[in-house]
Amino acid sequence: MHAPVMLEQVVAHLAPVAGGRYIDGTAGRGGHTAALLECLGADGRVLAIDQDAEAVGRLRARFADWGDRCLVVRGNFGDLAELAAQHAFVPVDGILLDLGVSSEQLDTAERGFSFMRDGPLDMRMNQDSELTAAVLVNEWPEAKLLEILRAYGEEPRAGRVVRAIARARAGRRLDRTLELAEIVSQAVGGRRGAQHPATRTFQALRMAVNRELERLETGLEAGLRLLKPGGRMAVISFHSLEDRQVKTCFARHIGRWESLPQGGEAWQGVEPALMRVTRKPVVADDAEVARNPRSRSAKLRVVARCTGPGGVRAGGEASAWGRRHARGGGHSEAS
Repeated sequence: MHAPVMLEQVVAHLAPVAGGRYIDGTAGRGGHTAALLECLGADGRVLAIDQDAEAVGRLRARFADWGDRCLVVRGNFGDLAELAAQHAFVPVDGILLDLGVSSEQLDTAERGFSFMRDGPLDMRMNQDSELTAAVLVNEWPEAKLLEILRAYGEEPRAGRVVRAIARARAGRRLDRTLELAEIVSQAVGGRRGAQHPATRTFQALRMAVNRELERLETGLEAGLRLLKPGGRMAVISFHSLEDRQVKTCFARHIGRWESLPQGGEAWQGVEPALMRVTRKPVVADDAEVARNPRSRSAKLRVVARCTGPGGVRAGGEASAWGRRHARGGGHSEAS
């Protein structure tokens, strides 16, 4: 059975409460979902969400014996508010988002995610979506491709890659992963170090096809509003763009206390107010990285919804919420 990334750390930091309600917004093969269910007792429930039709089928088969304690639905975590409302799963004690591409998707050549296996240029996590990587590569303007590679792939040689793609697609349609990987490799000058030269390009195309950062922002904000006071959100990211977006979102809600000219302090931030559970991102230990090399780049950040709103406090007279918030840090994260 596939081992989910940082399983023990996720469970420890989410700290599931018996009888609680939890959402696994990226259920995949169900490893994190199963661990949560085991912790919740007879009255606990998990809403397991995945946008991949094949994954949903596997999840329903795996958790069939759990009855209504595990509700498996197909959808994207960007629609978390609507999905939770549709299934009367509001409010919740905790939410998990694992932002990695599943091993099943990467290892299946026909899904088109991998530059190591020949397959169609697809990259759709939701097979019902019309936009594929082939559409981007063959039909989108060069300027738009350049923007995608720079913004989503942080590719320093994006100009070379786009010009090479433009030359190639002028004579034929590019429809295969290995074909594109070879074009990119030649454009950037071949392998330099451990990273495959097509890594950044394939990442950028995948993120654009699936609108990953846009959906992440929507899902984070919706999830925070779904949490009960004291409820926790855990997010596992796998590259700097995702981690930066998670960190920035959490920092807005953690906010800060600012001194007032007339005395006292006012909290400045976005509701709902949060406190940190992890001051710095948690990473996989050496043993896990040895077992699962894909965990090497994983970062886990966890926050908890505060038990009261922001506001104003008199000098030295912090409310119970203020004292709790102060213990959580109360300032933007430094790492």
